[in-house]
Amino acid sequence: MRVIVLGAGVIGVSSAWYLSQLGHEVVVIDRQHGPGFETSFANAGQVSPGYSTPWAAPGLPRKAIRWLLARHAPLVIRARADPAMLRWMMQLYANCTPAAYARNKTRMLRLADYSRDCLDALREETGIAYDGAQKGLIQLFRTQAQLEHAAEDMAILRESGIEHELLTPAAITRFEPALARTQSLLSGGLRLPGDQTGDAHLFTRNLAEMAHAAGVVFRYDNAIHALISDGHSIEGVHVATPTHSGSGDEIVRGDAYLVALASYTPALLAPLGIKVPVYPVKGYSLTLPLTDAASAPASTVNDETYKVAITRLGERIRIGGTAELTGWTLRLSPDRRETLEKSFSELFPGGGDLSKGQYWTGLRPNTPDGTPIVGATRYHNLWLNTGHGTLGWTMACGSGRLIADLISGQRPNIEYQDLAIGRYR
Repeated sequence: MRVIVLGAGVIGVSSAWYLSQLGHEVVVIDRQHGPGFETSFANAGQVSPGYSTPWAAPGLPRKAIRWLLARHAPLVIRARADPAMLRWMMQLYANCTPAAYARNKTRMLRLADYSRDCLDALREETGIAYDGAQKGLIQLFRTQAQLEHAAEDMAILRESGIEHELLTPAAITRFEPALARTQSLLSGGLRLPGDQTGDAHLFTRNLAEMAHAAGVVFRYDNAIHALISDGHSIEGVHVATPTHSGSGDEIVRGDAYLVALASYTPALLAPLGIKVPVYPVKGYSLTLPLTDAASAPASTVNDETYKVAITRLGERIRIGGTAELTGWTLRLSPDRRETLEKSFSELFPGGGDLSKGQYWTGLRPNTPDGTPIVGATRYHNLWLNTGHGTLGWTMACGSGRLIADLISGQRPNIEYQDLAIGRYR
């Protein structure tokens, strides 16, 4: 079968790899000049199944109101005359119930845990390198209230079979020795030993090279204009291809089509009558050179107060976080950089050189229930793998393997029906 994959981020490339391994002829189309140059470029660097949590939680509405006046708020909302944003926020609010939170977190954990296993198998089979490490993650609590709230998440982790342990501030330093200097800031931590780290962009590039060697065709600098349909199936993709005189139009045809375009998925599918509840949530990161290993993280931590992740990537440190609802703008906000720097400098002073930090922003494709959309559509040959939010790197291999199995007519290794877009009907 000839499968056309739209999008060359970590989700699209992972999907292409698994499709090729099942014997399909695969073509990947992307507007960028190479793989992983949008949302996958400089994320927080965490492969964190244990930390797979929906933003929509029972306490979110109250916190969001309080954060409106906070300088270093983890969530920033910029009001816009945008019906899509309003609809998405209303759907998010509807998921802020204890029952919805438990349901959404459980299925996110299922996919993320499976994805970590797929990544482990891929690394063992191919030896793929991506500045990866398997040393676990610690969610850091600065307040007693955060520590008490962790009991709810631990109950879901137990039900899902995710290994975890609650740590005292002193116990945290056994795994992150540098935090001994700032231990007084902490009330405790939740350690997830099965979580990992790695550079998503480096992984995507190297996997794309392996996929190309396996026969996958990558068409970069190809702008995707529209899907062509007869009302029941997809007949082709209208793309603009680069030419010596500018650009030309072409229809690329296949037997099946997979959309993995992150935040840009809704615009492509709207003309087909498919409403995809994905909205961009802007995130930021800083990448620093390591200056003192003894003062730097050994693996990765999440600062629960600021919702900031701090990760060791070889000789670099990646600081990622904050969520900003502001549409599709990629303007770099100096305020958000201050928040990243504040979290890092308070926890790991002297560990990295903030003055040499490479500042970046990207658009996370969030669904209102936190769960990605992986599966079929009402068009028999059109499939989706999108809406992973902050967890694209965490869920990439599992999502790619799952959608490849579904397109191939094989029975997946995990329950999958509640991951498809049909759950919104």
